[in-house]
Amino acid sequence: MKTNMKRIAINVGSGFVPGMNAVVMGAALAAGRLGWEMVGIRDGFGGLLHPERYPDGGLVPLSPQLVENLDPAGGGILGQSAVVDPFHVRRVNDDHMAEEVDMSDDLLQALKAAKTDAVITATSGRGLSILYKLHLKGLNTVCIPRSVENDIAATMVSFGANSALSFTIEMLDRARQAAQSARKIAVVEVLGRQTGWLALQAGIAACADAILIPEIPCDLRKVAARLKEKITPSRPYALVVVAEGAKWVTQQKPADKADPNPLKASLSPLATGDDHSAHVIEPSGHAAQSVALALQQLIAEETYPLVLGIWARGGTPTALDRQLGLGYGAGAVRALNAGENGVMVAFQPPDIRFVPLEDAINHVRTVPAESEFLKIAKSLGICLGGEL
Repeated sequence: MKTNMKRIAINVGSGFVPGMNAVVMGAALAAGRLGWEMVGIRDGFGGLLHPERYPDGGLVPLSPQLVENLDPAGGGILGQSAVVDPFHVRRVNDDHMAEEVDMSDDLLQALKAAKTDAVITATSGRGLSILYKLHLKGLNTVCIPRSVENDIAATMVSFGANSALSFTIEMLDRARQAAQSARKIAVVEVLGRQTGWLALQAGIAACADAILIPEIPCDLRKVAARLKEKITPSRPYALVVVAEGAKWVTQQKPADKADPNPLKASLSPLATGDDHSAHVIEPSGHAAQSVALALQQLIAEETYPLVLGIWARGGTPTALDRQLGLGYGAGAVRALNAGENGVMVAFQPPDIRFVPLEDAINHVRTVPAESEFLKIAKSLGICLGGEL
């Protein structure tokens, strides 16, 4: 079924990912060939919900001339917003008190006033759920998966994952060289609160000695025993890669270097619990610091923790992400032209498919027990801290 689209809007969810211009270019060029007009919404939905904040307007006309001059490796002409959830918008009321209000209807009215027929959104897992709720309220939408942790279900590769992987590998190589020079154990924390794809793939490429991921509860005694075997007078160093969401076997958790921060503890009774998802504030570097301290106590070797964290979100997009961004953008327009609605564009090699949003939300793409990457790691002698 073909549609009679005339004006399409495109926006970007929260969180920086390099190369978003490639997605915008792919969508705008494909829409132009169909004779459709395309506009960009600034800062997620901010350009429509708060147009008064933008002197040049909350919408960016994506003319063919503008699109042709875009740098596909650029950070993003539309901006990278903070979390914008139209169902929970913070504002100050007449009593000067902060409150959350539902502005989803205001958003839909603003889109109608702007004469847009559909919205293409490049977003992460939480954003997919928000777009699904808007879709249920009548929004014609197609989503593009965007995640440096590659944790979005229903697609093999999310936009941004390859760029983060390449940067992480480069930094792990440097950490390994520093560990070798300093004759220490480097414990490097990488992104991955729910899944271990980034830690696992980057750790393999950097020939890490141990990789700790959320999918495999870690027994640090096993890790310490393996490191004792590998550290010798001729090889007095090691590299341990830890996903920020790494978990520990029952009744075992690395000791913290200091007592819990009293401010952190005061925010929630669960703020110092074992479950990372319950932390109101979980500082970056917690996993690396805890594991480094525990290993130093177990094997009496000097360790030092390093944290890559959000640095993996920056930089220049890889060639693969530039191609994927253009393909995802063009694929979203193809979906709309085919009459698809409420779907996510998914790369399922060798095809790009259109997956219903309900199949993509409320699920996380975790590392399965039969993953080939786990088999490769074991074949290379990399310690995973336990078994799936």
